[in-house]
Amino acid sequence: MRTRFFTSVVFLILLIGFNSIGMMAQNTEAVMDQIIESVYKPGDPGATVLVAKNGKVVYRKAFGMANLELNVPMKPEMVFEIGSITKQFTAVSILMLMEQGKLSLTDDITKFIPDYPAQGHKITIHHLLTHTSGIKSYTGMQEWQPLWRKDMSPAEMIDLFKNQPMDFAPGERFLYNNSAYFLLGYIIEKASGLTYQQFLEDNIFKPLQMNNSYYGSHKRVIPNRAAGYQNQDGFTNAEYLSLTQPYSAGSIMSNVDDMLKWQNAIRDNKLVKAGSIQLAFKGYSTNDNKPFHYGYGWGVNEINGAPTLEHGGGIFGYTTNGIWLPGEDVYVIMLTNRDDIGPEDASTRIAAVAIGKPFPEIADGIELKPETATALSGWYAFEDGSFRNIIYEDGVLYSQRKGSSRFRLIPVSATKFAFENSLSVLEFSETGGGEKSVVFKNRINEIRGAKTDKIPEEKKEISLSPDQMQPFTGEYEIQPGFSLVVTLENGHLMTQATGQAKFEIYPESEVKFFLKVVDAQIEFQRNKDGKVDSLILFQNGAEIRALKK
Repeated sequence: MRTRFFTSVVFLILLIGFNSIGMMAQNTEAVMDQIIESVYKPGDPGATVLVAKNGKVVYRKAFGMANLELNVPMKPEMVFEIGSITKQFTAVSILMLMEQGKLSLTDDITKFIPDYPAQGHKITIHHLLTHTSGIKSYTGMQEWQPLWRKDMSPAEMIDLFKNQPMDFAPGERFLYNNSAYFLLGYIIEKASGLTYQQFLEDNIFKPLQMNNSYYGSHKRVIPNRAAGYQNQDGFTNAEYLSLTQPYSAGSIMSNVDDMLKWQNAIRDNKLVKAGSIQLAFKGYSTNDNKPFHYGYGWGVNEINGAPTLEHGGGIFGYTTNGIWLPGEDVYVIMLTNRDDIGPEDASTRIAAVAIGKPFPEIADGIELKPETATALSGWYAFEDGSFRNIIYEDGVLYSQRKGSSRFRLIPVSATKFAFENSLSVLEFSETGGGEKSVVFKNRINEIRGAKTDKIPEEKKEISLSPDQMQPFTGEYEIQPGFSLVVTLENGHLMTQATGQAKFEIYPESEVKFFLKVVDAQIEFQRNKDGKVDSLILFQNGAEIRALKK
């Protein structure tokens, strides 16, 4: 689960992946080295990685550069902004106050913020923790971007979003929300009588001897701080963001060694009781009993059948990811000082290697029998409204979503196929009546489908001139650290999400475009002066607004 400080938008996820690496002829350390070195090159901003087994370090390395201007190589003790992994600290702080009797998870937030306009709803602390409050997330608001450089108090930040219309009634939906975790920080202050920063230092950092962890600051001299970088046609210093604004949703700084101290304290119940932390480690459901895979500051997932608890982060110039496999007691933490490539895929692959369940490469596949491949071929309709064509050609099985490119399927068994260079799989089955069905699995997420005779209609593409498309070019920020860059190349409009490949988008109207690689659409928006100032990304039922920088 990709959950950063500024929302983890999962865009073109099926196409993300690094070369799969087997373990047959290499030891574990070399395999992990290769996974990371395939992404973080010498001379570029880099990463620090730590893997622990039973609380003890088994792998700890640094890759790339910590500072390009001063030519400083990365080292494992470097300190990074960890972004949304901050939410774990905020959630545990709430649980600590719950155990002290200073708040209840069912408390209405107006108990601590009496003037908060709940718009006729009861919004509880539980709603904030689980991203089900319905409150507008300030990081998606157009009004927020001009304020990035301004130091603001918690009350001033809350004033920015509190009067916005709610996205939905509390408990109705799960929607990742930075405003919710910002409010939790303010509630911590009201319930404890301490600032959020002081609460962290007195109750977490000092007791755990997390001596390289801080409430983030640009002014403070922080030893071993890794400089943050963004990459748009070359590396640049990261855009400035006052760290008063991420606050309890994303302002903590730390290094891999301190993050292991944090993980061990959570595992050993040093901060809260076992019963309390288990509230953070389970998925919840919406009001209509639809489950979602998020607890309190931890996402619930799996790696090749092994349950995981994890969270990622993304903030200007930094991306991070932490994964704990409780059954194997393996912890992987990966911190990077660039926001164009997220570490989720690499850290997931490392974790899979660490537990002896690596993702398959082509050489790991079994022989594909022609009769099996032929029987599986055809169109499948999925419950999310998408269609996928399974194609057998020249001895190879491919998967192709409606209008998309083909992706090779690697046979892991007679019914299970892994996508080449991806963490996703397709698993086929057959009913008693001979009907074929399939499940698309991207780790814990599953989408079911069945074979169909209905061939889906393709979207109709219209022609637009380069002059008509030129106003759409530019960078559109979905969240800090995650943007869509739109370019016009040889008469074709192209879009590229942060850290991902570039793809063409095709016009279906003068402002609406669609992608062929995934089932997603983009609609460009104009302001009252007629200038393009934003876009809306439509994907998987979500509508995500991105502002033009």
